[in-house]
Amino acid sequence: MGHPMVTPGGDDPGTAFRSAVLAGLLDLPLPGGGRTRDRFLRFVELGRADLPLARLGEGHADALAILAELGMTIDPDRRREPWGVWAAVPASVTATRDGDRWRLTGDRPWCSGAGLLARALVTATADDGIRLFAVEVDAAGVTALPDTWPAVGMAASDSRTVSFDGVTAVAVGGPGSYTARPGFWHGGLGVAACWYGGAVGVADTLYSAARHRRLGPHALAHLGAVDAALTAARSVLFAAADEIDANPTGDADRLAHQVRATVEAAATTVVDRVGRALGAGPLCQDAHHARRVADLTVYLRQSHAEADLAHLGELVAAVGDPGW
Repeated sequence: MGHPMVTPGGDDPGTAFRSAVLAGLLDLPLPGGGRTRDRFLRFVELGRADLPLARLGEGHADALAILAELGMTIDPDRRREPWGVWAAVPASVTATRDGDRWRLTGDRPWCSGAGLLARALVTATADDGIRLFAVEVDAAGVTALPDTWPAVGMAASDSRTVSFDGVTAVAVGGPGSYTARPGFWHGGLGVAACWYGGAVGVADTLYSAARHRRLGPHALAHLGAVDAALTAARSVLFAAADEIDANPTGDADRLAHQVRATVEAAATTVVDRVGRALGAGPLCQDAHHARRVADLTVYLRQSHAEADLAHLGELVAAVGDPGW
């Protein structure tokens, strides 16, 4: 651990991602196996260096963890090919049986690495429920649609809408198994680790300013608030890693929502306070910082905001003792 795969001014995220997969640098410890802290730390490192790379790397590592948890063995050579998980809006793709095979049809939005992956895990609605399927991205009938991600934020993750037209697919697990497995929420915590790393990357600009020039009292107050927010979020994130290792098959729904809400709030605080401390200068004159802020702003919206908080509230209301 501890060897960033991209540095400012280095390879673009797509090239860095594919190189890292080929070198086995994204074959990370599986969540719940005793080294979840190491897994999360790698996501933090990636997020701090480059959020689009982190998004791609987390997706690949999550795909390998899903395959392992659902009992699907893949050839070692295929582990050295870039995988991803395209699981948003399950109803947007339908799965139909074709003899002993399955075929997928529909348009799936939010597919990161659309032009970079070799294989993807795709959710689809079948006659017996929502299922997960493995597809070859270069198979006939798979089309990454152009001009479906006009945004600046996370543009380097090559996220697009992907169209499936009768694409041959292999079922992974049974109906509902993708979300029913314990690791579903472990994956959600991996995303939070990427958010945290992205927030640290944004905060690095304020820290660097403090190291190289004298800041006024207001900027120093913002730096103090950033330090407090990041320290709290890091503690919660890595405490969750320990909890997962202690109880790998337990229901981590509440834990994941607690951590994601905490990290999201910290990251939002960082973006706001760094901007207030330093003004428009870094956003207008430092391309790397401006890109970090745009990327993090978009990536954080993978959270469902108040909907997630309401779900967390329901979980809290249903327990006899919230443990506060």
